[in-house]
Parts: sequence; structure tokens; C-alpha cells
Amino acid sequence: MSLDPVLADLPLFPLHTVLFPDGMLPLKIFEARYLDMARGCLREKTPFGVCMLKSGGEVAHPDEPSVPETIGCLADIEQCDVDEFGMLLIRARGTRRFRLLSHRAEPDGLLVGMAEMLPADQPLEGPDHLAQFGACAEVLERIIATIQERDPDSLPFAEPFRLDDPAWVSNRLSEVLPIALRARQTLMEMTDAGSRIEAVHHYMQQHQLL
Repeated sequence: MSLDPVLADLPLFPLHTVLFPDGMLPLKIFEARYLDMARGCLREKTPFGVCMLKSGGEVAHPDEPSVPETIGCLADIEQCDVDEFGMLLIRARGTRRFRLLSHRAEPDGLLVGMAEMLPADQPLEGPDHLAQFGACAEVLERIIATIQERDPDSLPFAEPFRLDDPAWVSNRLSEVLPIALRARQTLMEMTDAGSRIEAVHHYMQQHQLL
């Protein structure tokens, strides 16, 4: 039996994107169901769940239901504003990964799930993974420095930059490298930092980024 908590009524936001722990997610919200969801999260100080879309669209269609991937990431709203057209502009941060045990659609079309929290990444082990991590951290440091020099306002990562943390480094590289969406989902689902480090290291070797 799992010792990790289960959230019984987690509002879900299925998107054509993958959110990682500590990842930043800017959203422009205009659909009524998601406006209500965001207001509820802000009022109650609770997260919503981000899942990559397995099928269906981000915008509701009665004849095309949105089907989320089973593994997603919780998101906390950190900033909120309204633009001149009444669209809600939010910036959310990923926290913990979860596994959907079940989900249902509310009358307004909002998906709500029962979600089991997944544990944090297993620590890095073995000299090979440690060496790969060192190389990956150097690449990420260069990427951050380049973006800060060219356009610091466009930096997709939030401080503090934890370049000594294999989980943080592997998650950020998984976000910023031009990896196919399905592969990105696979990287997010990995349960240990070493496997993710190995995968992004292999990708960068193949594409001569190391």
C-alpha cells in the first residue's frame, strides 16, 4: 500500500506540453472552466494537475473528449494577471509528479482526477552517471549564461539555479532541448535522475551538443 498521499478531486489541465517539477508554465486562460479552476486554486491555495494530452484538444469539444496521459505534474500558481481582453495570464510552477488512478469530466467539461503522488527522483549512483551529470551541468550552465546575455527576460527557468542537483539539471535540459513531445513525456515519467541524465546526455552526444 502506497505511503504517498492521494488527491481525490484534482482539477486537471490537459495540454500539448509536458510540465516537469520546478518547471515554469505560462498560461493564457480564456475558457470558462479553466477560469473557474484558476480562481478556485488561487482562493484555496491549491494546485492543479498538468497532463500531456494523449488525444483530444486543449479547447473543449463535445464530440472530441480530452484524454490525458496517466503521469502528470502538479502546478502551483505563482503569478496572476488579467490582460485588456479579460484573459487570465498566469505563471505556474511544477512541484510533484503524480499518477492518475481515475478521472472524470464535470458538467462544465473540466477534468477532475484521483491522483497518487509519486516519490522524488532516486539519487544519482555510479561513476558513469556522475560523469554524465558533470557534462550535462556544464551544458546547462552555458545555456543559461547565453540566454541571460541575449535576453534575460526570456529565461525559461526560475531561480535558484541548482546546477549541483541531478534532478533539477536533467529536468531543465529535458525542457529546453528540442526533444519530441512524446520523448519529453517519457523523460518526465522516469523515476530516477540517473536514467534521465543518461538519456539527455545520449541525446546531446548524438546531436553534437557536448
